[in-house]
Amino acid sequence: METTYSQIKRISQLLSSKQISCTELTQKYLEKIHAENPVLNAYVKVTDDVALETAKAVDQRIQRGDHLLPLEGVPMTLKDNISTRNIETTCCSKILSGYTPIYDATVWELLQNQNTVLLGKTNMDEFAMGSSCETSCFGGAKNPHNTDYVAGGSSGGGASAVAGNLAAFALGSDTGGSIRQPASFCGIVGLKPTYGSVSRYGLIAYASSFDQIGPITTSVEDAALVYDAISLQDSMDSTCRGGSPASMTLMDDIKGMKIGIVKEYFAGIRDDVRAQIDQAIQVYESLGAQIVRLSMPEIKYGLPVYYILACAEASSNLGRYDGIRYGYKTAHYNDINEMVRKTRSEGFGEEVKHRILLGTYVLSAGYYDAYYKKAQNLRGMIVRSFQNTFQNCDVILAPTVPMTAFQSGSAVKDPVETYQTDLCTVPVNIAGLPAVSIPCGFDSKGLPVGLQIIGNSFCEATILNAAYQYEAATRTETFQAVNMGVQL
Repeated sequence: METTYSQIKRISQLLSSKQISCTELTQKYLEKIHAENPVLNAYVKVTDDVALETAKAVDQRIQRGDHLLPLEGVPMTLKDNISTRNIETTCCSKILSGYTPIYDATVWELLQNQNTVLLGKTNMDEFAMGSSCETSCFGGAKNPHNTDYVAGGSSGGGASAVAGNLAAFALGSDTGGSIRQPASFCGIVGLKPTYGSVSRYGLIAYASSFDQIGPITTSVEDAALVYDAISLQDSMDSTCRGGSPASMTLMDDIKGMKIGIVKEYFAGIRDDVRAQIDQAIQVYESLGAQIVRLSMPEIKYGLPVYYILACAEASSNLGRYDGIRYGYKTAHYNDINEMVRKTRSEGFGEEVKHRILLGTYVLSAGYYDAYYKKAQNLRGMIVRSFQNTFQNCDVILAPTVPMTAFQSGSAVKDPVETYQTDLCTVPVNIAGLPAVSIPCGFDSKGLPVGLQIIGNSFCEATILNAAYQYEAATRTETFQAVNMGVQL
């Protein structure tokens, strides 16, 4: 059975063999974006000139007979909270309208060094705060499987672009599930790396101790290739030590691998999601893996711990947006205090203001011990719970999201249910662990279901290999056909 489903490798082979030029390929992607993005709303900025300039440079290297780097010439996109020099970066917020960074994020520098082709910046929940992409000041991205449904959040634009074949891969950020949840909703692969394996320099912060950049792709192999390219130590980020290569170990046998099934991850999930996860467990058993039933009662505190700590960090990180240095500034004011107050009131959306207020509240005198300090103690307890669990298994298998994609507008009607989409993803961010979401079938409405594989710190190779083996065993049954995204 063929086990390579890499869109990146296919593009590289077509370019190297001169079956298509990089300029022609890029033009086809740009034409598709301009034709279909008005419906999907995946992109908030399309960088035609930048893309074609890079494509021209790649074609020159091909004509000289130079060997192409793994990601060279591959059309891709960046989430709009990743800094790009001389390209507007807004976090999809009115308060950063017109902001053009004077430096590149480290991950973008690394990709530029490989001559990847930047097609544009993708849609997201404002400052990465949301689970549907609908808090964006540009309006939400749509799910390519059914445009009446959301693409997920906060990296919804990247997931929509990749699932809709408007990019070969995307980089997103994951603070509480913002790569894995939209990947699950859109039926593609999303990798949240270990905290500290990928540099956060140039990522506009939401919650600094939770944020992590990672790839969104159509296959596990592509996720591994992109991860290898961006997981390097960076002196500009004191928390970044880099990671170990993952793409060379994807063919390892998983016979005898201990896969943990934690019962708390399955509390409250929809029946059609549970059915697909149960089938995935059976696939792993058929591959020779050993299923270990476990309990982690501590993770029931994950959601409140996450929202207390992440919002506390956000209230501090977003204090810099005051209208004085960059971005939006209110038109009418009498003094500086009124200017700052009106700028922030007018510039931030409702969800961002809610989270800033919550974070400020839990840090305030009289409430710090009752909320913030207690949440930090519980965070330590969750970390220790994962450490103990990984003494009994190699990876943990769980749903990515308790449900499939919900209809556009549902988040406004039921915000509590929207927050609960993070139930299965936030424990990973609390503990700083790696996790990957892969598609594992569809619900009764034809919407994708996501399977989450969680590993111990810096064990990306382990979880990606486990994901790859499942992909190889089930691709023809549960995965959408992989296209180039363009007619060649």
